[in-house]
Amino acid sequence: MQETAAPNHLLNLKGVEIGKVVDFDLSTDRLYPFNFTVSNTELSPEILADTAVFSDWITDHLSKANARYGIGGYDEHRTIYARSHHFDSDEEPRRLHLGVDIWGPAGTKVYNFYDAEVHSFKFNDHYGDYGATIILKYTINGQVFHALYGHLSLDSLTGLSVGQKIAKGTAFAAFGIPEENGHWPPHLHFQLIFNLYTAHGDYPGVCQFSQKAAFLLNSPDPSAILKHTFKAALI
Repeated sequence: MQETAAPNHLLNLKGVEIGKVVDFDLSTDRLYPFNFTVSNTELSPEILADTAVFSDWITDHLSKANARYGIGGYDEHRTIYARSHHFDSDEEPRRLHLGVDIWGPAGTKVYNFYDAEVHSFKFNDHYGDYGATIILKYTINGQVFHALYGHLSLDSLTGLSVGQKIAKGTAFAAFGIPEENGHWPPHLHFQLIFNLYTAHGDYPGVCQFSQKAAFLLNSPDPSAILKHTFKAALI
C-alpha cells in the first residue's frame, strides 16, 4: 500500500438503509467485547499456540457471558498475532488490527448489508491468514468502497465469479472451521477498504504500528455498518 495514496474522506452512508451482517436479536442476544491487547494477561502464549485450546477459550468466555457473539478489534494493537510468522517481518511485526472480528460458531451465516458485486475471492491458506476470503464492491451515494469478509468456510467460495451481483440481505457466506479459516477459532473478520490498489482476494487486515495513520484512513471503522446489525448492543 502507498501511504500517500490513501483517501482523505469518510464513509458516506447518509440516508441509506443498511442491512445486517449476521443474525442478531437485540431483545435476546448479547455481545461480549474481547480484548486482545497486552493488557489481557489471561490470554497466555500456551493458549494462543494451540488453535483448539484457543477456540475453547473463546467459546468458554461466550458461554459464561451468555453471549451469542464476541466482538471487537478495530484499531486494536494486538498481541495475538505473535502466534503466527505470517505477521512477522525483519523490520517491524504487524500487530494493529484494521477490521472488526465477530466471534461465533462455525457455520454462522454472513449476510450482505447492501447491494454489491464480487470484486474478488481467494483461499488464503497459510497459518494465521484469512483462509477463505471474499471481497465485495459497493457503490453507495456515489462513493465506491469494499468490504473484506475473512475466515469463511470453503463452501462460501463455491460458485462465485468476479462481477457477480449479490443482493442486499443475501446469506452469501458462513464462518469457517479452523482448517478452512487460517487456523483460527471460528469468526468473521469484517473490514472496510476504500482503495484495494492491486489486491485481489486479499488485503492487509493487520498493519505495522508505524503505518497506522495511512491504513486506518484507507480502512474506516466498520461500526458504521455493524451498528445496524447490533444496534445498542454494539460497544
